[in-house]
Amino acid sequence: MAHRTFAIGDIHGDLVALRALIQKLPLVAEEDTLVFLGDYVDRGPQSAEVVRVVRALERDVGCRVVCLRGNHEDGWLRARREGWPEFVLPPPNGCLAAMRSFLGEPQPVLGELPKKHELESLMYGRFLPEDVVEWMEGLPYFYEDEYGIYVHAGLIEREGRFLHPSETEPKTALLWTRSQKFFREYDGKHVVVGHTATDYLPQELSQFTPEDPTDLWAGKHVTAIDTGAGKSGFLTALELPAFKVYESR
Repeated sequence: MAHRTFAIGDIHGDLVALRALIQKLPLVAEEDTLVFLGDYVDRGPQSAEVVRVVRALERDVGCRVVCLRGNHEDGWLRARREGWPEFVLPPPNGCLAAMRSFLGEPQPVLGELPKKHELESLMYGRFLPEDVVEWMEGLPYFYEDEYGIYVHAGLIEREGRFLHPSETEPKTALLWTRSQKFFREYDGKHVVVGHTATDYLPQELSQFTPEDPTDLWAGKHVTAIDTGAGKSGFLTALELPAFKVYESR
């Protein structure tokens, strides 16, 4: 079946998972679309390589490829503008791993803090190549087709209504929100998101293997596919309209 959409979750520098998942996807046709939900970098050991592979897919895969902005790309762009120590310094955010990947240096051990000589470059993202920064700046905040709305984190509620992404300002809110109410109560056009690891979501509402909280989370109107790539999990893709699931594991 042509004219399919494949949504791919947060990669977070996990090149092994990305390559494994791509190998499992069916051959794409010109009418198909790949939608990456953002968060290509940080945490995993190969952020630079993941960005290269994803950008090459944009050029070479033979179908439409849409790369959305994630909160980690957004965080690096803010750090480039004004510095953002609260984002780049905490070890769980994995920013040091990304910097060393782009610089071709050994990866940090668990919990390692940046060395003194690394701080300025890390704080302002100065290690990022200019072409990568330009690519990040051009990443859209959402994508929509006949099957659903695709956005990194979720939709924003205002006055008792979940806004369409086009109505949301600032658009960055679409990248950072974490609202249990969205997953529990949203009832509009189907939305596919990443950002929030699926084991934090209400498993009793999932229609897809609720006994395995690390797996894809499928509510009636929302599907969440951040299954922990880059942090000891795996990478997930969802094919629409068939709702077929592919995993890197």
